[in-house]
Amino acid sequence: MQIFNILDSLSKSDLKLLNQLYIDTDKISNQYKNCFKSNSPIQLTKVATLNDGIINLSDSEQKELVKLYHAKVNNYTIEKFVPASGAATRMFKFLTDFITQFNPSKETINGYINKYKAHDLTTFFTGLEKFSFFEPIYKHCLEVFPNFETFSQDNKHYYFVKVMLEKEYFGYSKKPKALIPFHKIDNLFVTPIASHLEEAKGLMGKKGKIHFTVSKGFEEDFLNEIKALQSDCSISFSNQMAKTDSVAFDLDGSFFRQANEKLLFRPGGHGALIENLNALKSDIVFIKNIDNVSLKHLDNIIFYKKVLGGVLFKNQETIFNILRNFDKVSTQENIIEILNFMEKKLNIFVPNHIKVNSTFDVVKSFIKDKLNRPIRVCGMVKNEGEPGGGPFWTKNAQNEISLQIVESAQVNKNDIKQQLILSQATHFNPVDLVCGIRNYLGKKFDLKNYVDHNSGFVVEKSHEGRDLKAYELPGLWNGAMADWITIFVEVPIETFNPVKTVNDLLKPAHVHKKPCE
Repeated sequence: MQIFNILDSLSKSDLKLLNQLYIDTDKISNQYKNCFKSNSPIQLTKVATLNDGIINLSDSEQKELVKLYHAKVNNYTIEKFVPASGAATRMFKFLTDFITQFNPSKETINGYINKYKAHDLTTFFTGLEKFSFFEPIYKHCLEVFPNFETFSQDNKHYYFVKVMLEKEYFGYSKKPKALIPFHKIDNLFVTPIASHLEEAKGLMGKKGKIHFTVSKGFEEDFLNEIKALQSDCSISFSNQMAKTDSVAFDLDGSFFRQANEKLLFRPGGHGALIENLNALKSDIVFIKNIDNVSLKHLDNIIFYKKVLGGVLFKNQETIFNILRNFDKVSTQENIIEILNFMEKKLNIFVPNHIKVNSTFDVVKSFIKDKLNRPIRVCGMVKNEGEPGGGPFWTKNAQNEISLQIVESAQVNKNDIKQQLILSQATHFNPVDLVCGIRNYLGKKFDLKNYVDHNSGFVVEKSHEGRDLKAYELPGLWNGAMADWITIFVEVPIETFNPVKTVNDLLKPAHVHKKPCE
């Protein structure tokens, strides 16, 4: 199907809806092309490893960088950016499947586990009383079901999960992760919001700045949680913008229309948040996922975030000095020194023709273009089987080599060589970044100018029992930052404590004490 046919099939009501969402038809055309053109996956050249793309810092170097962070931190406006929009649907998926499929009057839970190989359920019920939320949910079960104590163990477990997940009770499966009590310490329930505020205070002091992206409809819940915490931090919110949504297509290339004939829109993925990040006014921004929290390791986590901040300050200061004094760069020796810094410290690819055959003015223009960009310093932890993008050297369409964070979905699954490189990753990205988003003159970069628009994802999903295709934007720390200056630094695994499923809350980093003690 040709593009003009796609656009011609838009009705007046479709166009009105697109206008309301601030989505223009050019964007729809591009989404169609991305979904149905032959795919051009990212090209891996080799895995990034220690001392070949990933910096390995000694203890003394780390301490010096933390000192530098403390010396510089008050000279900048610093903010923490936390993507917190996602619902906890996947976190509780195996439990949602359980209350949907299990029939307490016809089978046992053990039979269900064997039938569906639902071993996550065994882990959940074995550790049930260790979860921070056990006690309030159990008490509510006693209120909802007066004879709850007389239920069989299977029925207790079944109705406990129903009360925990379903909307008329606690509704955890539909809430953002940010609002779920991950921890309980000294009889206080601690949500990820509270944990991130503690981390922000450790980085910036009591009046630290923090920005959460929030799912529409949950703004009031976020505000109530913030009020209850009585934090001195400066806290702001934003929603993922509707204009970044993608329209869905049938597999035959036509628009996917719902039962009511309306177009179906899907969120554009976390890459859409480059718009929210771009709206921030701060000089330096730390980025971390909402579910990566652990108050047990808080001091260690803050220490290494300061290490990353020190790496940023150190390199940014050198870059700014070069650019501020650029008109004074007048000798070949100066140029060679700068090019060496770019290659060895900033991982910037310098083509041979720049080194050998270009004029002085061409080389200076190249340097200024490559250095006058936003910069990101990314923590990398050793690969221990956790999900997440990895650090790789990649090649773009212009044969430029660069460091990128790459997800497995971006790599050609039919290319054996590419899959071999992918399998050799020694580290992965825990989404632990610090970003410099202003230039040497103090002017904020327009971050949308540094996105690789060819690195988005095509996803195949289903809706109303029908298959569909949709385009997701280049990931926030993948293609959305592809043209940034990139530095990878090894950090310890203790800084990475994600909660992808509810059972992750049973890991040592998250279990503080038994809730019923």
